[in-house]
Amino acid sequence: MPLHFGSQLAVLGWDEWFQERFALFANQGYAPARVIADFGAEYLLHDGDEALRAAAGRHLRNDGAQLPAVGDWVAMHHRDPISTIHGWVERKTAFSRKVAWVESKEQVLAANVDVAFVVASAQDVNARRIERYLTMAWQSGAVPVVVLTKADIADSPDDLRTELESAAAGTPVLVTSAVTGEGVDALVEQLRPARTGVLLGPSGAGKSTLINRMAGTELMKTRSVHRSGEGRHMTSHRQLFQVPRGGMIIDTPGLREAQLWKGEEALGNLFEDIEQIAQGCRFNDCEHRSEPGCAINAAIARGELDGARLESYRKLQRELRAVAARSDARLRTEERRKWKQIAVDNKVRERLLRK
Repeated sequence: MPLHFGSQLAVLGWDEWFQERFALFANQGYAPARVIADFGAEYLLHDGDEALRAAAGRHLRNDGAQLPAVGDWVAMHHRDPISTIHGWVERKTAFSRKVAWVESKEQVLAANVDVAFVVASAQDVNARRIERYLTMAWQSGAVPVVVLTKADIADSPDDLRTELESAAAGTPVLVTSAVTGEGVDALVEQLRPARTGVLLGPSGAGKSTLINRMAGTELMKTRSVHRSGEGRHMTSHRQLFQVPRGGMIIDTPGLREAQLWKGEEALGNLFEDIEQIAQGCRFNDCEHRSEPGCAINAAIARGELDGARLESYRKLQRELRAVAARSDARLRTEERRKWKQIAVDNKVRERLLRK
C-alpha cells in the first residue's frame, strides 16, 4: 500500500517540543522517525522521506519496557533491510486502555494524538458506550469530538445528534456520511495543518469507510455490517495515514472491550453536570441513594437528570478506582520482589567475599 508522506518531519507532526526531548537520542547518533503501523513483531516507520521496516531493539523486548505505539516518535538506527528502534520519545498524549483479562497492565493504542474522534454509527447509537469512549479520550489528553457516521441511512439524524449531545455533555458532535460527503470537510479541518486524529469505536461503525472518504481513495478495506447489526471487523492492526489536505488519522481495530485505564479525573470533564448538581447535596459524603437533602435524587425526580446517566457515572467511577487499586497493589508487589532479590544478591556476595 503506497504511503504518500512529505519529505519533511514537520508534515508528520514533528515540532520543537519533540526536538527538545529527542536531544539525548540525537547525541547518541540516532535518527527520529514516527511509527505509522504496528504489525506486532514488526513496525513501519517514516523518517520524513520514506517508509522503513523496523523492529524493537532487544533491550526493549527483554527488559519488559513499554513498546512503541502507532503515533510514537522513536529513535531509529538505520539498517538494511530492517532498522532498529532504540527507544521512544516522551509522549504528548497517550490513548490507553487496560489489557483485557489482565488486572493492571496498560496497553497504549495510539500516541501523540491531538484529536480523538469517538465514532457512533446511525445504526447503533448507544449513549452509555459513547460515555465510556469519551472517558478514554479525556484520559488520553487529546481533544474529543463525537462523530455520527452513516447519517444517510438515519430516519432522523437530528434526533440522533440530540441524543449524542446529551451523552457528550458539551463535546462537539459532527454528523457525517461517507456516502454523501456530509461533515467530512469539517473532520478534515480538525486535522489541519499537521495534527493527528484517531478514530475510536466498535467494529462496523464506519471508521475505515470514513478514512477512505477523507483520503479520497480506498486506503482501507471495508465490509458491510451483518444483518444482525453486529459490526464485521476488518482493521487488524493500528495504522496512521496522511490526509491529502493536511494532517494524519489513525485507524484502530474495533474495541470489543473498551477497558478503562487510570485517570478518574477524566470523569469530571464528561460528567461535570452531575458533579455540579452534587455540590448542592446536604452532606459532603452523600452517595446519592436515599440520603435526605440529596440534590442528585431531586434532579432526577424533576426530570433534569437521567438516572441511567448517573448509573453510568457510578459504574465508570468504580471501574477506574478498581484499576487504580490493582495497579498500586502490583507496584507494591514488584517493589517487595525487587528488594527481596537485592537482599538475596547481597547475601551471596557476602558469602563469596568470606571465602
